[in-house]
Order: sequence, then C-alpha cells, then structure tokens
Amino acid sequence: MPEIPDLNIFSRNLAKRLEGKKLSLITILINRQLKVSEAVLKETLEDQTLTAIKRIGKELKFEFQNGHVLVIHLMLHGTMYWYEGKNENRFTIAEMLFADGTGLAITDWQKAVMLKLDPEPVAVPDALDIQPDYLKKALKNTSRNIKTVLTEGKTVQGIGNAYVDEILYAAKISPFSAADKIPEDRIEVLFKAIGTVLTDAENHISQNFPDTITEKERDFLKVHRPKQKLTLAGEEILKAEIDKRKTYYTAEQELFE
Repeated sequence: MPEIPDLNIFSRNLAKRLEGKKLSLITILINRQLKVSEAVLKETLEDQTLTAIKRIGKELKFEFQNGHVLVIHLMLHGTMYWYEGKNENRFTIAEMLFADGTGLAITDWQKAVMLKLDPEPVAVPDALDIQPDYLKKALKNTSRNIKTVLTEGKTVQGIGNAYVDEILYAAKISPFSAADKIPEDRIEVLFKAIGTVLTDAENHISQNFPDTITEKERDFLKVHRPKQKLTLAGEEILKAEIDKRKTYYTAEQELFE
C-alpha cells in the first residue's frame, strides 16, 4: 500500500505534469467503489482546470477550478500509469484524459481503489502534522496495542503497515505494547521516529525514483522485510500477525504492558 513517503512523491510528480491543464474526459471502467454516478463525475469535472494535487493521509486530492475535489485512495494494490492515446493498462478502474493528450490510468487488480467526489474533511491529523502533546494525550486514552493505534486512522492519518513497523523499530518499542503504558519520554522518542522514518524514506525514494507515480521497491526498509530473516543491522526479524496485519519486529524492542 502506498503510504506517506510514496504519496508525497506521487503528488509532486502528478502536479508537475497535470496542474493547470483542463480535464477533457474522465471514464470509469469499474464502478463498484464509486459513491456517485459516472454521469455526475463527468458533469462536475470535465472541462475543468486542475489547479492543485495534494496528499491528505493516504489519499490524493485533485482540486479543480470550479471548487470541486476528486479524492483517490489507492488502497492496497492501486497503481497509476501515464499513457498517451489509448490506455493499454490492465485492470483499469478509471481514466483521466487531459486537453494536451496526457492520460492518467488508475488500476487495481483487486478493484478496491476508491474515487470520492467532494468528501467531508477528516478531523484526524496527518502523521506529519501531529505534535508531541497530542500524541501523548491520544495514547493515554487507549489501551490498544500501539501498532493498531498508529495504523487504524483514528489517531493519525497516513501511516500504514510497513512504515509503522519501521517507526516502532526506530523507537525501540514493541508493536504489542499497550498504548497507555508507554512512558512519556518514550512517546517523545516515538514522535521523533515518525518524522525521521517517513522523511528519510521519502528522500530515499525521491533520489532513486525521482519521477515515479507508482510504488517502488522497499529494500531500504530496516525491519519490514517479508523475504528476509535479518534486519539491515543483522538482528533476527520476528514475525507475527496483529489485527490481520503482518508484523515485523525484533526482540530488542521493549514491551510496555
């Protein structure tokens, strides 16, 4: 699943090619996750100029000149591709064709990608916008395990399964720790790890795949390494399942309970 580092890069690269261009045609090939009709999308967005593309949590927000917004959530396997002329990409959910001939195909073999027109804003803060005091208060109010708290989207937006493992590894906190048992000084460490891990990952991807709009390899991750037995530092990777999420961690991460 694309997370904050990927989506920040996607949004910048999409903006470079699409901002200021008029959307000539939007076509929905799979509508199972669409909350409005294709006709409404066409009436609202076609012939409108795209003014901005932003990331909100795990979603991409396409803002148009008439004030309307199209939000795209790529879910687990959603992928975007450029095309010119005819779209040849398999499993296409939607096509967006702009006036200069630039096409954007949104695909997903699971057909789970979500397109939303003018959704209500979400009050939950983005992971890169939170402050230490907010995190301390939020964690003290729940006894659920810290991995679930950070990934479920009710406390922070934008952190998914892979990067929460990396964040907890960097903070030396077990993913099984009860959120309300984590000491305040360790929450400070956790807060810093959120910013550092996400920023470092974005920098790595940007340097190696500067023009990408599709998720790339994650071999640079230190502990969330499904095919490896050791971290990049040589520690044994332990594997478990937490709330149906595959979890990777080490024995050195401290458990608070």
